[in-house]
Amino acid sequence: MKIHKAGYPLLVKALVVYAGVNVPVCLTLPVARYVVLAVTTLLYLLVLNFFRFPRRQITVDDNTILAPADGRIVVIEETFESEYLKRPCLQVSVFMNIFNVHINWFAVNGTITYFKHHPGRHVAAYLPKSSSENERATIAIRTPAGEEVVMRQIAGAMAHRIVSYATEGTEARQDRHAGFIKFGSRVDLFLPLDTMICVRLSEKVTGSRTILGRFKNTINPS
Repeated sequence: MKIHKAGYPLLVKALVVYAGVNVPVCLTLPVARYVVLAVTTLLYLLVLNFFRFPRRQITVDDNTILAPADGRIVVIEETFESEYLKRPCLQVSVFMNIFNVHINWFAVNGTITYFKHHPGRHVAAYLPKSSSENERATIAIRTPAGEEVVMRQIAGAMAHRIVSYATEGTEARQDRHAGFIKFGSRVDLFLPLDTMICVRLSEKVTGSRTILGRFKNTINPS
């Protein structure tokens, strides 16, 4: 299993703690050694699994909007994006639980026109207020067709760090990582109002594979 680079520091620290707990127990409490070893090994494997890096064949397409993360669709609604677009748009949100892969991919191809990290709270990521109150990173992308899309990484109740690889003026591609959120989190997409949405509420999606929508000006007439 390949491990994402965002997990290396935490995994090393966890390994030190793992050794620090098990070595003294094995030396002084032989009766309890197997129970402690089993519990700590399970916990370490869960953390290791969280940072897994799946190999995926990704189809890059300027006309489609791909899921930015693994998880479940928790919001599909018209809203007002006040940070960058400053206009009504369609919001589609993907909630990631602790068992999902927490890599984030760019949902569309284009040029990154805006990036800002906001410190904030760590309330449950599935709550609507998390989009504006939690620690978050906002990325705006202008597609080759001129559409503007905002992607927002949001930390959840258990998340303690948002990692983002976006830099203003650089290229965004659907087969590249936008970042990583450590433990339970959410990604919001803010799309043009006329976007054709291809998913439903509560639907499970796969990052970089599931098509969330298509831009109207790229849809062939039937």
